[in-house]
Amino acid sequence: MGSDDKFLLIRNYDLFAHITDEEYEELNLAHHFIEAGKGDYIYFDSAYHNKLYFLKGGTIKIGYVGEDGKEVIKEIIRQGEVFGQFTLERNNLNGEFAQAYKADVSLCAFNIDDFEKLLKTKPAIGFHFTKQVGQKLRKLESRLLNLLNKDVKTRLVNFLIMLAQEYGNKTANDEQTVQNFLTHEDIAQLIGSSRQTVTTLLNELEAAALVEVSRQQIKIPSVKKLQKSLAVS
Repeated sequence: MGSDDKFLLIRNYDLFAHITDEEYEELNLAHHFIEAGKGDYIYFDSAYHNKLYFLKGGTIKIGYVGEDGKEVIKEIIRQGEVFGQFTLERNNLNGEFAQAYKADVSLCAFNIDDFEKLLKTKPAIGFHFTKQVGQKLRKLESRLLNLLNKDVKTRLVNFLIMLAQEYGNKTANDEQTVQNFLTHEDIAQLIGSSRQTVTTLLNELEAAALVEVSRQQIKIPSVKKLQKSLAVS
């Protein structure tokens, strides 16, 4: 990728949208730009990994390898989100990995020390970064609350609604359409269930005309009706 393309990608990211051309050159942001192919690991053995990443394009899978040797998905990162040591702590990723998922990815990577220096010299970037981290923490809190003391159907419905709120496009009235970047296995791991159960429940929701799921998209004809379905289930 050429330097002009990197410049446009980085400047289109909310965090760096307000810097001047001179600041872009001064901060040497292009130096922090990296690309990875589908299936490549951004990091794997993260015990001493002290970087944070801003995803410019593509999708990242965050997970860990369980005692049985199987991968477990913790989170799916989409374009515009931050991952890695986003709290600016050190050595606390506890063995998680980050992998380019389904397609090539482009991102900005910073060592914690370098990024802390950047925040000290550019308070405006620090302000936007604080907002972004706050949004991420609220998202993680919502996911955690969804896993507590709720049956699988409730967790699935709440997950679909959160998905629509975060990534959906409102097409008509209360209808939401989301690009489908998740398999049934992905959803199962993210809500603490099994693929078979998720498939069964999605089929039930489709039969009730509450969702429409294809490989390309997930459509919720009415978010309100989907939410109300929990009260009568």
